Amino acid sequence: MQEMRTPRVSFVSLGCPKALVDSERIITRLRAEGYELSREHAGADVVVVNTCGFLDSAKSESLAAIGSALKENGRVIVTGCMGAEPEEIRAQHPSVLAITGPQQYEQVMEAVHTAVPPKHNPFLDLVPEQGIKLTPRHYAYLKISEGCNNRCSFCIIPKLRGDLVSRPAADVLREAERLVNAGVKELLVISQDTSAYGVDIKYAASNWKGEDVNARFVDLAKALGEFGVWVRLHYVYPYPHVDGVIPLMAEGKILPYLDIPFQHGSPSVLKRMRRPAAQEKTLARIAKWREMCPSLTLRSTFIVGFPGETEEEFSELLAFLEEAEIDRAGCFKYEPVRGAAANDLGSPVPDEVKEDRYDRFMQAQQKISAKKLKRKVGSREPVIIDKVENGFATGRTRGDAPEIDGVVHVSARRPLRAGEIVTVKIERADAYDLHGSAVGF
Repeated sequence: MQEMRTPRVSFVSLGCPKALVDSERIITRLRAEGYELSREHAGADVVVVNTCGFLDSAKSESLAAIGSALKENGRVIVTGCMGAEPEEIRAQHPSVLAITGPQQYEQVMEAVHTAVPPKHNPFLDLVPEQGIKLTPRHYAYLKISEGCNNRCSFCIIPKLRGDLVSRPAADVLREAERLVNAGVKELLVISQDTSAYGVDIKYAASNWKGEDVNARFVDLAKALGEFGVWVRLHYVYPYPHVDGVIPLMAEGKILPYLDIPFQHGSPSVLKRMRRPAAQEKTLARIAKWREMCPSLTLRSTFIVGFPGETEEEFSELLAFLEEAEIDRAGCFKYEPVRGAAANDLGSPVPDEVKEDRYDRFMQAQQKISAKKLKRKVGSREPVIIDKVENGFATGRTRGDAPEIDGVVHVSARRPLRAGEIVTVKIERADAYDLHGSAVGF
């Protein structure tokens, strides 16, 4: 009798790095149970689509991906944020096999088992201890919690992913250790609200190598800093205790980089957004942080065209951007999100006004970025190499996260390898990127 072939699953991962970590966990389970991953929908036994449901544009992309998978394969399982509201998916794609919400790994596996039973071979199906990663080998996302306790008026993430659920510190550190042992050189710490870590479990201590480590933002950052790799903090709300990580950055324990989604610079807009810590004297704190750690890079995201945003409020945002000297800034034009309180807060801003404000924001940010990068010319910077193609290498400084920030174009006298950290002399800068030569390895 001919042996049954190994079942194959095609996988689509949409959305943010937090969703990417969910995809990695599902794929690790699939590989552990002997499923092969297919690069093509056609020929796979089933397709899993991990959706994003935050903005209408993201929902449209998710629905299109489901439609494409149905057309090419016909057997589709849907998971992720959009799966929290299955009616919309069923309305457009009634033939999907199953729909599960975010973080529902067991239900996804049950749906896959129903569609195509596993054929596990423990001698062939070896999964690395650190699990399957969808990022390059030298960096990995480290998710420290799920959900969010904030109720920002423009956001429905708590509705999709629930309230904050923090992982014990020892669990996070065990995963970090496995990743570092597997060759990861950079850990990107993520969650919905990284600086709220541990509040839901009352900062409970857990045992890590004979010592108790509290589930606190600063304590976890300090412990991660002991691994000797780059540690980058993302999605950090500017609560007062964030001040405590700046000395760790100044000492070189963790990267001098904070990704803080400020979202706006106008107090009245921030109030309508219901942003946490909006009342803090943010500019004074930023100045204090830079005094403690002059090499600090601040990345942030902002929204223009929020309901009721006036020209005066937009001017306050530009003034904030200029005074804060935000190193890296992303800008989004406000999109109404079904179920978000913001939709009822004020008159919608016309699309052409949003577009104009977006352009003005990006022009202002480009000048700030170019000015700050120009200051680096002549300096020597540690650079992690991400890619080498045809003898040309690109990498990132300590102030650049993968995919979202700038890069460094590196020339070298010897071939460089992805994952290598080299010292680069910065020779020139443009609006967002740097150019230089490797001078130390």
